[in-house]
Amino acid sequence: MNHTAPESNRMGKPELAASRSWSAHFMTFFLLLILWLVFSGRFDAFHVTLGVVSCALVSAISGDLLFTATAPAETARLGFRFLKYCPWLLYQIFLANLHVLYLVFHPRMRSLIDPHIIEFDSRLSSNASRTLLANAITLTPGTITVSVSVLGKFSVHCINEKSGESLPGEMEQRVAEIFNQ
Repeated sequence: MNHTAPESNRMGKPELAASRSWSAHFMTFFLLLILWLVFSGRFDAFHVTLGVVSCALVSAISGDLLFTATAPAETARLGFRFLKYCPWLLYQIFLANLHVLYLVFHPRMRSLIDPHIIEFDSRLSSNASRTLLANAITLTPGTITVSVSVLGKFSVHCINEKSGESLPGEMEQRVAEIFNQ
């Protein structure tokens, strides 16, 4: 008979570790499935089943990478704060698209486009929050995150001065709110 305690019991809080893992995987699965359904646009049995299987596989492998909170309730709150952030980000992407459209169709396009790199130090402290900010910047037309240091120094390529004038600004503030930083 083996009297050795399981690995989770030796760590001190097996219930917390198990519930954190379960809730992180569930929230990752839920968000991925919503994105799958929205972006695939197909709701027949084959595609929905393929989406469920794919999302389950990805969340089983890497479900604890996105949600790193210590309690299931905090993981759920993090997920809901992220979902609340998404419409704002989509609106910012829309506005940036209009700005790039204006630049492209302007008769003096060549004089208006003035690419440059801006640098700023972020106040975000976690890797997940910095990654979310970097991806949000890159998703916004007219800006691309070139690099992010481990200390939070961002380098961002901007198509013109107006595209980068709001960085870090409100986008960083909203990402900080998601992660309570």
